[in-house]
Amino acid sequence: MALKQERAEQTRRALLLAAAEVFDEYGYAGASITRILKRAGVTAGALYFHFGSKEDLAKAVMNSQPDTLVPLIAASGLQRLIDLTLVWSWQLQRDPLLRAGVRLTNEQSSIGDSANSDPYETFRGIMSACLDEARERGELQPGIEPIVVAEFVIAACTGMQMYSNIVSGRRDLPVRTQQMWHLLLPGIAVPAVITRAEAAPARGAAMMP
Repeated sequence: MALKQERAEQTRRALLLAAAEVFDEYGYAGASITRILKRAGVTAGALYFHFGSKEDLAKAVMNSQPDTLVPLIAASGLQRLIDLTLVWSWQLQRDPLLRAGVRLTNEQSSIGDSANSDPYETFRGIMSACLDEARERGELQPGIEPIVVAEFVIAACTGMQMYSNIVSGRRDLPVRTQQMWHLLLPGIAVPAVITRAEAAPARGAAMMP
């Protein structure tokens, strides 16, 4: 039974990664089931057993974004939030699962009738937790609301990666992320944290698998 479950999980993972590559290359509208099945090397029966529909598969790719980032981060508090964005800035250049998730999240008008806010809500929860810990540790200035900062960072990163994609194919995204923190930290962090916080692109690069 364990072997059967392991094979099923391997098939699901293969479908998810293949779909991510195809969605990344063609977008939702251009990503046919045939292309995805050929890329994954599995049958249509396997796809519909695991995901039910192309829309379900797209939502699974969108909701997998945190899995490409969180396991790589070991820091805590405000540095954890900074590291999350640093890793994100590098992974967007190399990980098709994250890249496809971002593209699909931004192209939701072509996916079903209802918008899926889950990716944003999940990141808001992850970032708010980092900021809650930062506040408990005395890293934030008085009156700073973690949820407000989390939503601002999500919105800033969303626009920043879109702009970076157009002007440089996201190659300058790590530097832009560093610049974002240089602007943001003085408004939310106490001086001692600003001094020791690390937002250099090299820090994010060192966390890459």
